[in-house]
Amino acid sequence: MAKHIKGIATKLGIPLVFKSSFDKANRTSSKSFRGPGLEEGLKILEKVKATYDLPIVTDVHESHQCEAVGRVADIIQIPAFLCRQTDLLVAAAKTGKIINIKKGQFCAPSVMVNSAEKIRLAGNPNVMVCERGTMFGYNDLIVDPRNFEWLRESNCPVVADITHALQQPAGRKLDGGGVASGGFRELIPCIARTSVAVGVDGIFMEVHDDPLHAPCDGPTQWPLRNLEELLEELLAIARVTKGKKPFKIDLTPFQE
Repeated sequence: MAKHIKGIATKLGIPLVFKSSFDKANRTSSKSFRGPGLEEGLKILEKVKATYDLPIVTDVHESHQCEAVGRVADIIQIPAFLCRQTDLLVAAAKTGKIINIKKGQFCAPSVMVNSAEKIRLAGNPNVMVCERGTMFGYNDLIVDPRNFEWLRESNCPVVADITHALQQPAGRKLDGGGVASGGFRELIPCIARTSVAVGVDGIFMEVHDDPLHAPCDGPTQWPLRNLEELLEELLAIARVTKGKKPFKIDLTPFQE
């Protein structure tokens, strides 16, 4: 995946950071695939980084993981469910690496102002925040484009997670009992177009060469064969949008 995605990103002139997880600790079911674990996972990520000359981002779930992850990853990601965990944020910040904090599905965007500040107060100015949808009832998420504006109050880059934002948490019943997350893969272009038009600084995107057999988040994996086409369109939108510039609204009376 790193090889193919880098080829596309290089062709289009897009900076790329490769993301994969050594452990998916918050899977819906205890029977779900989690990953190779910390030690083996970091070895794989280190190999990817060296082989393809790519910066790496991966997530941490516990404070004691941060030091080891910081020796490999260029960006440490804080999962959405843990965006308010002070000890985890501080431990990640102390690595000196860039910290990407995903906004909790249960949080208002204003919460990210405090989370980002926890990173800075720990002595690390390198922080960004990520929108990944807001709970809409029990088994659905909604993307509120206003959040991209309000997240800028965190005074750092804003990233849009355009695939996790389309999950249906625990929304799919499994044969034999239990549930798993579903999702709306067909709406990925919709959320991507919206995010870029509003003026985000980057996009987070799950991509897979065989989405129907992906071991994790299959319903929200974007097919590798369609990646270049979508990114070309997003680049075109990015070139014309003024989404990052506040509009100067003139409320004085209009006169001919």
